[in-house]
Amino acid sequence: MPQAPFELFDIDHLLDEEEIAMRDTVRSFVESRIKPHLADWYESATIPARELALDLGKLGVLGMHLDGYGCAGTSATAYGLACLELEAADSGLRSLVSVQGSLAMFAIWKWGSEEQKEEWLPRMAAGEAIGCFGLTEPDFGSNPAGLRTRAVRDGDGWVLTGNKMWITNGSVADVAVVWAQTDEGIRGFVVPTDTPGFSAPEIKKKMSLRASVTSELVLDGVRLPDSAVFPEVRGLRGPLSCLDEARFGIVFGALGAARDSIETAIAYAKDREIFDRPLAAFQLTQAKLADMSLELGKGMLLAVHLGRLKDAGRLHPDQVSLGKLNNVREAIAIARECRTILGAAGITLEYPIMRHANNLESVLTYEGTSEVHQLVIGRALTGEAAFR
Repeated sequence: MPQAPFELFDIDHLLDEEEIAMRDTVRSFVESRIKPHLADWYESATIPARELALDLGKLGVLGMHLDGYGCAGTSATAYGLACLELEAADSGLRSLVSVQGSLAMFAIWKWGSEEQKEEWLPRMAAGEAIGCFGLTEPDFGSNPAGLRTRAVRDGDGWVLTGNKMWITNGSVADVAVVWAQTDEGIRGFVVPTDTPGFSAPEIKKKMSLRASVTSELVLDGVRLPDSAVFPEVRGLRGPLSCLDEARFGIVFGALGAARDSIETAIAYAKDREIFDRPLAAFQLTQAKLADMSLELGKGMLLAVHLGRLKDAGRLHPDQVSLGKLNNVREAIAIARECRTILGAAGITLEYPIMRHANNLESVLTYEGTSEVHQLVIGRALTGEAAFR
């Protein structure tokens, strides 16, 4: 009897009932609500973000790993499994959830005032308000310490000026968490997007993450009250803590795109006949599927291990880099190899593999490039920082 890749590794044995239930609930939602529309959304580069946010809020996955304020308070591992199932549909869908929950909501939950939490988190958990996270700038991605967006005290408030780039959810967001240089170091601000001087033009002509909203943020003298600033945190500790949360979701999420690619390739190879035999019966096809499933399973074992460490309060940022580097790198290699099994059919949107491969090019870059994560791991091993 043929086995799916994760069945071969008996992954379910490592999960508890609540985690399996959450995984299966998200998988069912993805199969019925999302997958039938993805090819059209990707081809037209549009996505009904507000409608989906409400659906995802009802599903309980927005900020699901946070406690209180309408959030579900699940385990980190359950959140990771939800990310995997979302990305098995499309990286853009998982990005919507990651940015909402692990960047914008987590920033407010971790660093915000009680007033900020009560104002935004319940609505964001329900999908009634969408958030974005403004850290990356046109000239500062891997080196966020150099960001140029500036916040200046003005009377009893602040004035923000600057630009952010490659911001998921930006054009549909109701609130933006924006990080800016101040005389007191880098600080975070909660910015309602209807504030005068704020605009978020959408980035067009993307070849990747087309079923996702990507924007620039323009802050042209945005005036905010003093209550808009995160009260305590200063420096890069604030934004980097949020990025660690989002990277953790990617450790699981990328495997969803890889799994969907392998399952598609197996189904195609079993149906496709060549030289009077199923493509799946050829040694080279089986060798490809065996090697890819091995890497997928190893990545999943690593992800579950990191999830258990996170749930125990023992996960270190260097370990998140291990997971992000390995699992995204392997996922994109798997998607590319699966495409070869489908031949010419693999380049069409009739199958998801090329869409996954294109999306993973973005996932390979955001939340820390592979090169940056290599240097993080290298620093952990040697004690020497090679970033400069």
